[in-house]
Amino acid sequence: MADHLEASVTLPSDPASVAAARAHVVDTLVEWGMPGDAELSDTVRLIVSELATNAVQHTSGQSPTFRVDVALVRDERVHIGVTDSHPRLPKRLPAAVQQDNGRGLVIIRWLTAERGGRLRVRPTREGGKTVSVDLPWAVQAAEAVTAAGHQEP
Repeated sequence: MADHLEASVTLPSDPASVAAARAHVVDTLVEWGMPGDAELSDTVRLIVSELATNAVQHTSGQSPTFRVDVALVRDERVHIGVTDSHPRLPKRLPAAVQQDNGRGLVIIRWLTAERGGRLRVRPTREGGKTVSVDLPWAVQAAEAVTAAGHQEP
């Protein structure tokens, strides 16, 4: 496989775009060799859903589009980033029991840490922000476990 693969898509800040963002990332990763039923695939689906939902819901109409980037670097890690043009950076909200929303970043942070990854929030030069995760790309090990029913020594 190549040292670096990348793909991106720009979508309207509309709730229907969340499913399109999720499909774009998962389809791209499957094309690059990730099994569609892999545990990593489930994690990626949820992370992309949360990132895209945040880009749609929390930009208050000030970001007409958002961009989803996905990259595979040296078969070692997958990078997923969602960029919007709204300048407000996400804030960590208290997880109040009666709160119906505001937990997306908490979920992303937890899933990323569980997979041994890293979450970053960075302002863009254009005045917006990118929220991204880097996750280990462990497809070969996962395939060996699934195929053999146990991990190879």
